[in-house]
Amino acid sequence: MDVKIEPSWKEKLQGEFEKPYFETLTAFVKEEYKTKQIFPPAKQIFNAFEFCPFDTCRVVILGQDPYHGPGQAHGLCFSVNDGVRIPPSLVNIFKEIQEDLGKPIPKSGNLERWAKQGVLLLNATLTVQSGQAGSHQNRGWERFTDAVIKCVSDEKTNVVFMLWGRYAQDKGAVIDTNKHLILKAKHPSPMSANSGGWFGTHHFSQANAYLESKGLEPIEW
Repeated sequence: MDVKIEPSWKEKLQGEFEKPYFETLTAFVKEEYKTKQIFPPAKQIFNAFEFCPFDTCRVVILGQDPYHGPGQAHGLCFSVNDGVRIPPSLVNIFKEIQEDLGKPIPKSGNLERWAKQGVLLLNATLTVQSGQAGSHQNRGWERFTDAVIKCVSDEKTNVVFMLWGRYAQDKGAVIDTNKHLILKAKHPSPMSANSGGWFGTHHFSQANAYLESKGLEPIEW
């Protein structure tokens, strides 16, 4: 199957695209786009890979579902398009960066600038029906994104994996802890973060210290 995805990732994941489950997933997703309102726009499904080629990937942040409101999702977890109100989880991420690194909270929730520095902003499920959170779960996307995580873990060294919340932590079970740094915290959503375990975790300074200790450029968060 010919999947339109950034060339370095296409090479790494070609075997996945040829598996029967991915054929079934593709047929399902195409039909959904024809008959329903689906996010993100079809051309942006693989944006996380487009902005962060395999060779540049130094950090992986795992999300769960794309945002399911109009104009929000554009293929990067936790990120929204310019001009869109910043969602509560991302507000809390920015607040933690402000406390951790002293950076002002941005006016835009667009995280393309992170992705272009080597942060893979990967949702477990890459598509969703408008207004229907979780509507494309258990259709095959999770198997595909598990393969992405395992590919990064197996074929790279010294990557920082940020696993926020139980779902991301369970999904990160395949990561080789001897080769990579795993940072775990509560999910930054208000319900979870406000009960403790998100604020004050200093993941962003920890990530940069680790990258620099390995001779890699830190991320400009």
